[in-house]
Amino acid sequence: MEPAAGAPRGSGGAEALLGELEARVQDVVRASSWWERHGVDCAILALSLLALPPGFLCLRSNNLPVFALGITILGVCHYTLTVKGSHLATHGALTESKRWSKIWALFFVEVCTSFTAEYAKYGHVKMHHGYTNVLGLGDSSTWRLPCLNRYVYMFLAPLLIPIITPLVAVERLREVELRTALRTLGLIFLGLYSHYWLLLNVSGFQSPGSALVCMFITRSLLAHPYLHVNIFQHIGLPMFSRDKKPRRIHMMSLGVLNLPRLPVLDWAFGHSLISCHVEHHLFPRLSDHMCLKVKPVVSQFLHEKQLPYNEDSYLARFRLFLNRYEEFMVQTPPITELVGLQ
Repeated sequence: MEPAAGAPRGSGGAEALLGELEARVQDVVRASSWWERHGVDCAILALSLLALPPGFLCLRSNNLPVFALGITILGVCHYTLTVKGSHLATHGALTESKRWSKIWALFFVEVCTSFTAEYAKYGHVKMHHGYTNVLGLGDSSTWRLPCLNRYVYMFLAPLLIPIITPLVAVERLREVELRTALRTLGLIFLGLYSHYWLLLNVSGFQSPGSALVCMFITRSLLAHPYLHVNIFQHIGLPMFSRDKKPRRIHMMSLGVLNLPRLPVLDWAFGHSLISCHVEHHLFPRLSDHMCLKVKPVVSQFLHEKQLPYNEDSYLARFRLFLNRYEEFMVQTPPITELVGLQ
């Protein structure tokens, strides 16, 4: 693949492009208030926490629509805290304080998500962001399950996410210090048992089995779009080799895709995972609201410099993955060579 017409060649040109884009984005950030930089997203997370009591109380009702409302509230709040909250906390985008960033990461990743904060940071920030679409490093290969056919993977496999997540976390604890492993196990247990206890003592479930089933339903409510979004925005786009990966601005403009704004997913997953994923990969420490604010600046800049700015609809990507599942999710993806841009 040849570089886009008008794009400066070589590392110097790429660094100059990225520096120019960073300057434009920083101008927007400096002109933004604390509310825009952090407050909007903190308010969404706070509202999700405040909505939990009404959600648990709705489950006491014998009225089916009210009970379904409770399931919906708890499901959406769960994904807002575990996906949006964990993602922002892992990137340190909720606050400028390093100490509070650590505290929020432990709360959202370990208590709410039942995962390990250390591996979330290593796997997502260091590997996925540092080596986006580089084969064997940040290529989203952890989402591939070649043993499953397309229909099982796309429709049934997402339901396993609430079960697999804590199991993977426990497996990863072999690689950390004993003190860290004990802390993570304690926080994961706290989050899971709190959910279970509230269903028994606040929602009024009569048996452990029914409470566990309700936990599973709420924790898998948005599992399908969660899995789909994670594969739609990278897999099927150019992949790079370790020794010939392009410079950062080319890596992110080629290997990342934005979906259109989707209200429920914007709220529960955050703009940086839905409609501003390109912006997020270029500026990972920006909050969701700030990614949305700088989106016009980034898209205008990439178009102006004749660089790719990938966008597609959820439905189009879904159809594409169903039609080309073997190519995208089973076979080893081909390596894209970018002449003059390494």
